[in-house]
Amino acid sequence: MTQPVSIADLMVQSGVAFGTSGARGLVSAMTDRVCFAYSCAFLQHLADIGQFWPGIHVAIAGDLRPSSPRVMAACAAAVRHMGGEVDLCGFVPSPAVAAYGFGRGIPSLMVTGSHIPDDRNGIKFNRIDGEVLKPDELAIRAQSVTLPDLFDGDGMLKDAQPAAPLVDVATAYIARYVDFFGGQALAGLKLGIYEHSAVGRDILVALVKALGGDAVSLGRSDRFIPVDTEAVRPQDQALAREWSAALKLDAILSTDGDSDRPLLADEHGLWMRGDVLGMLSARALGVGAIATPVSCNSAVEMSGLFATVRRTRIGSPFVIEAMNRLVAEGQKSVCGYEANGGFLIATPVEAEGRILPALPTRDALLPILSVLVDARRRGVTLSMLQAQLPARYTFSERLENYPTAQSRALIAHLEQGSEAAILARLTAMFGALAGEADWTDRTDGLRIHFTGGDIIHLRPSGNAPELRCYTESDNAQRAATLNDQALKLVRNYTIAA
Repeated sequence: MTQPVSIADLMVQSGVAFGTSGARGLVSAMTDRVCFAYSCAFLQHLADIGQFWPGIHVAIAGDLRPSSPRVMAACAAAVRHMGGEVDLCGFVPSPAVAAYGFGRGIPSLMVTGSHIPDDRNGIKFNRIDGEVLKPDELAIRAQSVTLPDLFDGDGMLKDAQPAAPLVDVATAYIARYVDFFGGQALAGLKLGIYEHSAVGRDILVALVKALGGDAVSLGRSDRFIPVDTEAVRPQDQALAREWSAALKLDAILSTDGDSDRPLLADEHGLWMRGDVLGMLSARALGVGAIATPVSCNSAVEMSGLFATVRRTRIGSPFVIEAMNRLVAEGQKSVCGYEANGGFLIATPVEAEGRILPALPTRDALLPILSVLVDARRRGVTLSMLQAQLPARYTFSERLENYPTAQSRALIAHLEQGSEAAILARLTAMFGALAGEADWTDRTDGLRIHFTGGDIIHLRPSGNAPELRCYTESDNAQRAATLNDQALKLVRNYTIAA
């Protein structure tokens, strides 16, 4: 046996970051040894809290990146080394393997880099009762693991690992929604499925058909495409408009790479913002209390549709923590959603005598289906459904290849001094774009509210060398233009010595 390896030290040595979203890094850095060590640390932590023991099964699935099968094999080797049994779930959506694990009271791992390019990958860890949260992350990072002599000089497994039998989780995941919505819920709707390289593409097609809809497959790709639901690529915007016009579609459905974040385009081929989709889904499901990040559209408060709205930091673990508090406070109907469209339900949902069990992890299918079913029930198009909300519009983009250290230095500079000094500095920087800075929210990053009603929100990405920019205004074009102008300003901004 080798010497114990500190996970905190391994993070520094490998450059593979570990946080509440799991481990993510360059594929070249995510050697079998690194993935094995992180998986062992996760299981050791679960053992410490009574959620892992010899003989327990651990579910493993992955997305369609070329590197995912290798990483899955390294994770499976770690499970066996720790005395567990592997339930290999194949290539299925993150929420499908999570639901399988939660339903059986077993841990689960999803190998995915989500929306980021396929030169990177990651591992998302789930406890037996929910996602890994901040206290779990800290405990996992504090672990030391003793690794067996299974790896070569490059950190790769020397011998092929035994294959596990494939467990079908897709059938139950599809049945979850067919049982709740009913077999004719989408009858009469012609729905395009933008498949690209999403791991849930076949499930989405099968589900639309099972709900009585006409599914039209579009844009399937054998090459991984990094679709980001918060920053939809211009080519994907153009494709949706072209498909809608040519095929007379009622909507276009899609997801990100691991199919836990939705994309839904209206009858004109215009992709809906994730936070708007979240609001409409919460209304369709009759939810009373919402947890949502500070970056999401303020129309949720302005609409008056929800009794309680709790704002959080950005990221599903923070949304889950807020949902848990709402449940503990006695709220009977609780959901959460993010700007990327990921939708979570902390309590069961009941409609027409049918009950949808809680699923406290990001899910792409529920918001898409609930909004489509609601629009059909009301006899309106998706664009008409959106028009029922207050006229507030959000937009988000990012500066790519913008080092995290540079992002943090910029935010620290802008936040220096008294509140008056901060507002004066922000007015000097952004005044020509948005007018006078009125107040700031520092829940997560720097969110600047201007006297005219515009919002500019800057935040370093938590999982990539990017600076995120969120903007909000009372006009969609204004929100997009403001975002573009703000990013150009930031790109060219120099911090004075």
